[in-house]
Amino acid sequence: RKHNHDVLCGASEDQRRANVVELNSREAMETIAAAADRKQHNNTLQLGQRAAEIHRWKTELERALEEMILEIDMLEEQRRRARQAKTALGIVRNIARECLGRRAKRMEPDLVRDEAEEELIKEAALVKEVEDLIDRTIVQIEEQQDRNKATKARMEDDWSDKKQSYDIEAINTNLTIKSPIILFKPGATRFPDSQSTPAGWEDNVRDILQTAQEVRGQSCELRALLDGPILSDCVRDLRAQADRVDRALARRVAETDLCRQALENELLVVVRRIADTEKLIGELKATIRAMDAPMKKAQTRLDNRLHRPRIENCRDKSQFGLVDEVKTLAEQVSSLQARLKEAEEALVRLYTARGQLEREIQIKRNTLYTDKDRCQVTRSHYPSSSALAGHA
Repeated sequence: RKHNHDVLCGASEDQRRANVVELNSREAMETIAAAADRKQHNNTLQLGQRAAEIHRWKTELERALEEMILEIDMLEEQRRRARQAKTALGIVRNIARECLGRRAKRMEPDLVRDEAEEELIKEAALVKEVEDLIDRTIVQIEEQQDRNKATKARMEDDWSDKKQSYDIEAINTNLTIKSPIILFKPGATRFPDSQSTPAGWEDNVRDILQTAQEVRGQSCELRALLDGPILSDCVRDLRAQADRVDRALARRVAETDLCRQALENELLVVVRRIADTEKLIGELKATIRAMDAPMKKAQTRLDNRLHRPRIENCRDKSQFGLVDEVKTLAEQVSSLQARLKEAEEALVRLYTARGQLEREIQIKRNTLYTDKDRCQVTRSHYPSSSALAGHA
């Protein structure tokens, strides 16, 4: 009986303990399941918040990338403008050099460093200065473009990483215990040495965006500099200098043409004077030749009278009259010969003056050809302000 009692009591105790274990187990299962659900829910919320944060920074990167791509395109357009402006400057340089080279072939005494020459020299110096400035600017643009592209590549890499990270977080956020892709992943709880901290992660993206903003700001400043003090101011200076050169050339052409007209008018006077002098010389010679007959006549009379016989050879009034006539005729011929010499000397001087005038006229015509027909025509191909500013 005692044995049976002990067996029954033991069985009852075992059942009680089993009931307690079952109760505790069910409570534990409910508690653990609830805790697991809460933990998963909290982690799902945290993953969603993380995904939202990644998406926010990814959006910021996208905006910064779009701005940088636009800035790269605009700076590339400015580089194209700078190169086109340099090409137009090459035309201006060649024009200035050609004008200076042609004017260097002017004939003396027109080969002088006049106002037009001074302005052309200033223009050549200004073109060289502007070319050097644009060359330096192109180098700065290329260096800035390299920084822009490097920053863009850095943002693209970070954006790509965030895109991949966001996709992973989105998958994690949408995972449920019934998802067919969940598996045991041994070692998933490890902390790789390469993992970043949240603060370091955020500092990195902020640094990338801050760097992008600074680089883009530098690029904008360079574009503004090219638009303003470099291209606009240089174009204004070049056009102003070109106008000064054109005005100086126009004045020089007008002065030279006026001088040419005066020389040609004077040449006409000299030519007419030569004709008159040649005519005068001819008349003087004819008059001198005409004096030969009276002289012969008087001398013949005197010679005939010397043959009068003896006492008839008288020194009478006729004798003195004929001697005086010969003397007077000789003096008159000498006077005419002196006038003839003076006229011939004047004619030589007139010939010399004509030669000098003709040479000066040729020089002036050569100068006019150089300044008007060559330099001014060449300068009519001077690039427009739009071309100098790099616009097609």
